[in-house]
Amino acid sequence: MDFQNIVEFAGTLIDGAGVLIILGGAVISTALVLLRMIRGLRPVYRAYRQYLGRSILLGLEFLVAADIIRTVAVTPTLDSVAVLAAIILIRTFLSFSLELEITGRWPWQTKKAPSAETDPALGTDG
Repeated sequence: MDFQNIVEFAGTLIDGAGVLIILGGAVISTALVLLRMIRGLRPVYRAYRQYLGRSILLGLEFLVAADIIRTVAVTPTLDSVAVLAAIILIRTFLSFSLELEITGRWPWQTKKAPSAETDPALGTDG
């Protein structure tokens, strides 16, 4: 096996890991939401979207890594780099959109400090 075959194989493995993460995340997310429904916990829909969104985000990161490995190490032509740039832009947009769906804020926004209105555990002593 030469270097190019090893890198191609590594890219394929990482691609497979990304797909497995997304599929496994979908199965685990469904199981967790079914448990929430059985226990009577609400809201189920929002929790399902958050669980599933997190697994898709992680899977996308692996898929981007595999694309980078294959493009830079195997076929570093101007065309392949341009295609890689387009793929990364699309996946970055998807990641930002999923992050907004999961957390309700953009990745660059800071977390708001919990207040008595948003967190009942911080209620007033009155």
